[in-house]
Amino acid sequence: MFNELKDTIRSSIVPFVKWIPLSPDHLTIVGLVISFWAAVVFSSGDLLKGGILILLSGLFDMLDGAVARANGSMTSYGAVLDSVCDRYADAIVFTGIIYGLVLGNIEQSTILTIPLWLWAVFAIIGSYLVSYVRSRAESAGVESMSIGIAERPERMIILVIGAMTGYIAAAIFMIVLLTHITIIQRLYHAKKVLD
Repeated sequence: MFNELKDTIRSSIVPFVKWIPLSPDHLTIVGLVISFWAAVVFSSGDLLKGGILILLSGLFDMLDGAVARANGSMTSYGAVLDSVCDRYADAIVFTGIIYGLVLGNIEQSTILTIPLWLWAVFAIIGSYLVSYVRSRAESAGVESMSIGIAERPERMIILVIGAMTGYIAAAIFMIVLLTHITIIQRLYHAKKVLD
């Protein structure tokens, strides 16, 4: 849903990013490092600062592609690196939240009698499977799998809103629900194309 907006923003900033001295791969790595920083901040219980850092990481995630387009340096390896770093970032941010819950720095709650730390584990699983179903279906011959209501930008926006408003439990639950709906949407689409 927001991937199109992200691509539009990336395209519109292409003329302005040629001056950035870092390569697209370096920008990708910087975004990942900021995600690790966000995880540490989340584990300390500072949800607002963690949300701000996720936004900053997202900025670098947009800049890497824009710089690659502006400099004509788009590569298959860069796309793979970006995807791998996105998976690391997803996992490490939720791990930081889980650690903050276990330490008691983030208020532990239960949703449907399941503790929040376990919902965060389900969010990691859902995030990974959204990406995996896309990758697997595209390798099987489905041309485009950029479908579903909870691609990475949507998940990060939900997490940022939850962190900044203090509704982290609701955000994590919503991410779990929407990622698993997205998995079903992608499997259904793949079945229609491949059967």
